[in-house]
Amino acid sequence: MNWFENLVNQVNNVMWNQNLLVVLLVVSGIYFTFRTKGVQFRLFGHMIKLITERTKEKKEGVSSFQAFCISTASRVGVGNLAGVVAAVSVGGPGSVFWMWVVALLSSGTAFIEATIALLYREKDPHGGYRGGAPYFIEKGLKMRWLGVIFVVFALICWAGVFQIISNSVTESFATAFNIDPRKTSIVLVVLAAVVLFGRRDKIVKVLDKMVPFMSVIYLGVVIFIIVKNITVLPSMFTNIFNHAFGIKQFLGGTFGSVVMQGVKRGLFSNEAGSGSAPCAAAAAEIEHPVKQGLVQALGVFVDTILICSATAFVILLSDGKIPEGLQGMTLLQEAFRYQVGDWGVVFTAVILFLFSFSTMLGISFYAKPNLAFLHDKLWLQEAFKVFTLVMLYVGGVRQNFLVWNLADLGLGLMTIVNLIGVYPLTSKAVEALKEYEGKFICKTK
Repeated sequence: MNWFENLVNQVNNVMWNQNLLVVLLVVSGIYFTFRTKGVQFRLFGHMIKLITERTKEKKEGVSSFQAFCISTASRVGVGNLAGVVAAVSVGGPGSVFWMWVVALLSSGTAFIEATIALLYREKDPHGGYRGGAPYFIEKGLKMRWLGVIFVVFALICWAGVFQIISNSVTESFATAFNIDPRKTSIVLVVLAAVVLFGRRDKIVKVLDKMVPFMSVIYLGVVIFIIVKNITVLPSMFTNIFNHAFGIKQFLGGTFGSVVMQGVKRGLFSNEAGSGSAPCAAAAAEIEHPVKQGLVQALGVFVDTILICSATAFVILLSDGKIPEGLQGMTLLQEAFRYQVGDWGVVFTAVILFLFSFSTMLGISFYAKPNLAFLHDKLWLQEAFKVFTLVMLYVGGVRQNFLVWNLADLGLGLMTIVNLIGVYPLTSKAVEALKEYEGKFICKTK
């Protein structure tokens, strides 16, 4: 078993610690932004318009807004809280700036992969549409075997993520309420089972309500904290920009750490390029593929520019006011405690639960089309639900670092396979964008 663990660690070291994936995703973001002539900037106002126009839901299928909620659910999770705290702790305030930069670039990637997913999706015999990386790899590149490999990597990743989610929730509840992790795990499993084994559209219905609610609540409390600290806000932004380009950091040899921490957090949080979100995009009932591509690109802004920044601001506005040496969720909980009182610890635990639970549901939705790609039998879907519940319980009661490393391995490999499929099909998305702009944008001017 040691040889396997060593192999996993070596591959992860090349992908993550040696920054192979960081370089790959940043270069991809730049390339797709160039190919689309900066679609995420040019049509940002149109993206806002699309997301505020909630179309009438279909009897079968997923609305554009619901697809946005599903992908946002998987993006907005533990990484937006503990992950951002880690980035700021290691990279300092300057990492926040580079997190913003990578979000602006990554939204171009999100647009391309989502648009391609809609171009190559297919009708789901059980109702609606299905698609994603394995489908456009098979149909666009005629490489079904590579699509199968993507699904295998995705399942490895998601199995680990389920454990990470439950472990984070049980630890935060133990800190906030002194509840035994086993009890929290059981409650989490029961709630998950109610949704997973409910009606076929139960996940969509829950996320449709849950994602806007939890995002507004979290941002509302953070806005209160910002207003409360309005006098020190200018110095916080000055601190961010000074550290982002600081001579002191450059001469001290920490400039690279500042940049890489921000870049990593932005990339890993918004998931652009990993091939996950296109599964939700492909399910949308939409009149043109580019519309959903634009909506998915907006999801990157929501995840990184809004949610991740909100977390970073709470930490930075509490700098020097909380005990040193704290890390992860404990550090964030203490920052909220300082800003709003003891209930801040409880609030952080509840928000983490909502973020984590929505991520679990979002991944469960992603799993459906991927499993159908392997074998279109409902028993496989039901088996995965049971597997999900087992992973949630096991992860909640104990940490398994091998599983966590496998999650990193799966995410890295599925990203590589996804981009292998996206690059050759980019021209299809660009052509669709030109057609869309001529048909919908020009007419409105």
